[in-house]
Amino acid sequence: MQQLVVIKIGGNIIDDPAKLPGFLKDFATIEGYKILVHGGGKVATEMGKQLNIEPAYVNGRRITDAATLQVVTMVYGGLINKNIVAALQARGCNAIGLTGADGNIMPAHKRPVKEVDYGFVGDVDSSNVNATVIQQLLQAGLTPVLAPLTHDGAGTMLNTNADTIAQEIAKGMANLMQVKLVYCFEKNGVLSNPDDDDSAIGNIQADNFQQLIDSNVVSGGMIPKLENAFAAINAGVDKVVIGHADELHSLIEGTAGTTIS
Repeated sequence: MQQLVVIKIGGNIIDDPAKLPGFLKDFATIEGYKILVHGGGKVATEMGKQLNIEPAYVNGRRITDAATLQVVTMVYGGLINKNIVAALQARGCNAIGLTGADGNIMPAHKRPVKEVDYGFVGDVDSSNVNATVIQQLLQAGLTPVLAPLTHDGAGTMLNTNADTIAQEIAKGMANLMQVKLVYCFEKNGVLSNPDDDDSAIGNIQADNFQQLIDSNVVSGGMIPKLENAFAAINAGVDKVVIGHADELHSLIEGTAGTTIS
């Protein structure tokens, strides 16, 4: 099977004008088929405040009301996405910026209201990912750059977590290609000591994951990130790696970061 690497870049890299160019330079030099998934960073929050739209969060997750949906659609699908595409074009990478609505590549459903109404937030089922269209874009020499936006198939855009986008794209493509999923952020991996950047755990397996949670080595936002990683592995993704954006090529080669297996 042909090989594909799906790379998700975190908001802290998006927000840092000193780090983003170097990451995009490294990404552009990756050989073979690749997909970049980006988050939104703080730009949408700052833009919303300029429009007198105050952000609302529950348990660290953004509430996306109608006004906020307009902001994130403009910022994620427009400002951030197209600036990344332009930067990659300047580096010889023929990128194409997409949301989940383009080519119907990622339909989703609005998250049901339970204890919390998250508003226009989309949940994705990888079985609905239009993998064939993505494969055709790749084979045409294009590098998809995906914004964290999906759609409901009835004309409404939906705000979707970028980690989820990356996971579901990787799972959806695993039926057609041999897929490696790489999460890039500002740490060297999953750290055994949060105060020591050199304490990255080399490998985490399903049988010691719960132990890491019970011992509080893994906590907070890292828990759902790892849960997503194991879900991807169980769905046929070949390998998942979490690590520092500065070590992109080493992460892909499996010589840096934390490998999930």
